[in-house]
Amino acid sequence: IHESKFSPDSHATLSGILAQARRVGLDAICITDHDDNEIRYEARALSAEIGYLIIPGCEVLTHEGDVVVFGVDDLPKEKVHAAELLAYVNARGGVGISAHPFRTNNRGLGENLRSVPGLAGVEGFNGNTDLEHNLQACQLAGALGLPIFGASDSHHVPQVGKYATWFPDEIRTEADFVAAVRAGNMRPAISLDGGFTLLDYVREQ
Repeated sequence: IHESKFSPDSHATLSGILAQARRVGLDAICITDHDDNEIRYEARALSAEIGYLIIPGCEVLTHEGDVVVFGVDDLPKEKVHAAELLAYVNARGGVGISAHPFRTNNRGLGENLRSVPGLAGVEGFNGNTDLEHNLQACQLAGALGLPIFGASDSHHVPQVGKYATWFPDEIRTEADFVAAVRAGNMRPAISLDGGFTLLDYVREQ
């Protein structure tokens, strides 16, 4: 989710995002602004205050496309290649996920998924990407044996929770979340009829 303070293309405030997230039944949210993770200070303080998990991350534009990273506060200052970013993040105990790889805005990894090492998974169901390109992402991720995530990628409050990611175990902290992402045991979900429905896909082993 992108919020408006640090993502100029967003029209959603953190308070509005939280209200919608609770309304649709999300147990936690991830805030991933564009090339900026300054929201982490406000997000962590608010999360502790209200007892609702807000996980700060960052959507980083690399030379090959966008990678969403979690678990690392200090990020490279310059634009780097995806492999460099992932090596940096993984070495510091974080994780990186390919964002909307086949969206037609020249910001996805696309076929580079085949050659970029170190990814923890792929956004297969992205709320701002059309179904054809979401399914293309799922197909390639499945063929490569990469876990698939769901994400709303919302820039407006009503979009929050369009897609989500389900984890089998309770996640209480950012560290729990990073460990769960690294374990790769999750499923994407879609918001339907006032609840969430898990989505199936074929993942080769």
